[in-house]
Amino acid sequence: MDPLGAPSQFVDIDSLPGWSDVYEATQLDSHRNPAEKAQVDVRSPFPYRKDINAKVILWKGDVALLNCTAIVNTSNESLTDKNPVSESIFMHAGPDLKDELQKLKGCRTGEAKLTKGFNLAARFIIHTVGPKYKSRYRTAAESSLYSCYRNVLQLAKEQAMCSVGFCVINSLKRCYPLEDATHIALRTVRRFLEIHGETLEKVVFAVSELEEATYQKLMPLYFPRSLEEEIQSLPYLPADIGNAEGEPVVPERQIRITEKPGVPDDASDEEGLEADLSFIGSHAFARMEGDVDKQRRLILQGQLSEAALQKQHQRNYNRWLCQARAEDLSDIASLKALYQTGVDNCGRTVMVVVGRNIPVTLIDMEKALLYFIHVMDHIAVKEYVLVYFHTLTNDYNQLDSNFLKKLYDVVDAKYKRNLKALYFVHPTFRSKVSAWFFTTFTVSGLKDKIHYVESLQQLFTAIPPEQIDLPPFVLEYDARENGPYYSSYPPSPDL
Repeated sequence: MDPLGAPSQFVDIDSLPGWSDVYEATQLDSHRNPAEKAQVDVRSPFPYRKDINAKVILWKGDVALLNCTAIVNTSNESLTDKNPVSESIFMHAGPDLKDELQKLKGCRTGEAKLTKGFNLAARFIIHTVGPKYKSRYRTAAESSLYSCYRNVLQLAKEQAMCSVGFCVINSLKRCYPLEDATHIALRTVRRFLEIHGETLEKVVFAVSELEEATYQKLMPLYFPRSLEEEIQSLPYLPADIGNAEGEPVVPERQIRITEKPGVPDDASDEEGLEADLSFIGSHAFARMEGDVDKQRRLILQGQLSEAALQKQHQRNYNRWLCQARAEDLSDIASLKALYQTGVDNCGRTVMVVVGRNIPVTLIDMEKALLYFIHVMDHIAVKEYVLVYFHTLTNDYNQLDSNFLKKLYDVVDAKYKRNLKALYFVHPTFRSKVSAWFFTTFTVSGLKDKIHYVESLQQLFTAIPPEQIDLPPFVLEYDARENGPYYSSYPPSPDL
């Protein structure tokens, strides 16, 4: 009751029935007798967990009315989307919410940002942006939607929140198929509760009448309420159930044709990783990839072969590449920190990285990684060299070793195999020490490819000056440090 004695419009989540509470024994398969049930030894990858079910609530209603620590708002990148969920949250939160949102300066797709709840019963609002769905970029959309749910949960964990009320993040405006999105939502929450269940007491799925039937149908797959329901749900799980955290890892699940039909896998593994496999419906030479879910379980158990691990890595890389092609990366491209120039004395493509043009603290480094993949994917199919200008970089331009390690781990095998030299121009003592530690203890196979270049004269012995576009400040610095000799080289257009 509110102070005036009128009933409150807000809903206390402790008054809502839990997922297990609404379970009815009549829903079980009555056609199987106990003896048959006892013989079933196949377990679901989402086994019956009473403790997890006790934390989950499915509720038909307005997420804005939930009295929990935080509720989730689905919006666009400017956080101004007009959809039923957002409009209700804004109406109940009051005008202060709009003022605070302006301070956030937007939110990228897949990210999650926090504001106060103001006049809501919820203390906080977690704002996230779901992806626009196009079948052509399905993998990128899956990854982005997963990131929405995962980042909301991670933020709740970091802020020590007790409860979170989820709206359905994929909006009708963004054309995401409801059933596909629901699979991602449920399995992401399930995996998070398996790993970090002690950090959250309640997770509420607030759905509309339109969405309720889909959630009712799919929740038993990820939150079975008995061993019997677990067994019954197993055949209805999709082939792609994500990795150990629920993240999509397989770009497509279709019958594929091998590059060399009839040749054993181990005879063409290396070439097969580089080749684009053709997607087909039915063909005389078609074969299935194999039980991918079984492979995933073996990876987690450390029992998978090197060839299978390489295939798994290739799937992950394909996911990054697909996302890179779907993402708007114009803001990263405008930095002119990575570009292709001419060829070296051996005829190999030269790629230039300008350290000073990378404002590490101001840009989204994941988008920088996507841009690198987008630019380099077609370059790395043949031999190439990298020229990194460390000239006049400062603390704001230093690439973190964790980022470099992630980049090295994500890229395709061809990147490492076809990189023949990395010219480190104008290094400092500190950068040499950092590079030595990185190539000695973090990655392998890179140390022998690094060449420290103190002057442009040294660089020109490997790459003719007319074959490389030099930023003007690099020429000026080198002339100042090593003499005016290089001023005779015409400066390149302003980068």
